[in-house]
Amino acid sequence: MTPGPDRRAALEQYRRRAAVYDLELALFEPLRREAVARLALQPGETVVDFGCGTGLSLPLLRAAVGATGHVVGIEQSPDMLAQARRRVARHGWRNVQLIGAPVESAHWSGRADAALFHFTHDLLQRPEAVAGALAHLKRGARIVATGLRWAPRWAAAVNVAVYVAARRSITTLDGLDRPWHLLERHLGPMQVESRLLGAVYLAAGTLS
Repeated sequence: MTPGPDRRAALEQYRRRAAVYDLELALFEPLRREAVARLALQPGETVVDFGCGTGLSLPLLRAAVGATGHVVGIEQSPDMLAQARRRVARHGWRNVQLIGAPVESAHWSGRADAALFHFTHDLLQRPEAVAGALAHLKRGARIVATGLRWAPRWAAAVNVAVYVAARRSITTLDGLDRPWHLLERHLGPMQVESRLLGAVYLAAGTLS
């Protein structure tokens, strides 16, 4: 069994990746758009982007909630967050709030109607982070998570690609069979779909 998530390693990992992160995630942009659409956001709602990275999801989320809505981005990597802040400043988004902190220690006023976890594997493998994230959501909040996962055993070549990507983007292989398992402890069974020959997943549920 591999060790659990390593925060120091993750911060160093994303320090190295920050400059090229947007390019690396380009392949998964259709999945990002599908994930945001699955949240079914309405104008005026509040949505949280947990592990927002460089802010790639922020334009989609803000467009969905409109000028009267509120978008909160949480990111523990200073290097990634700096890029997200530049993105927000460049567009002059007044209803986007960015918080630099681990999810379990991030604080802001109010509770959100929906939450996105896009390629946040390490976060989703920390019980305290998952519990902390869900504590900021309203009852009935819609939740969508995406990321890498092990493909079926017959897809050996796909799993080689998953392993290579995982070694660059996460610090633990724990939970790659069911990355959403801690969310399910709080939400109950989630609707889970596979993409890219089983290499990535999209899981959706509701906080009841």
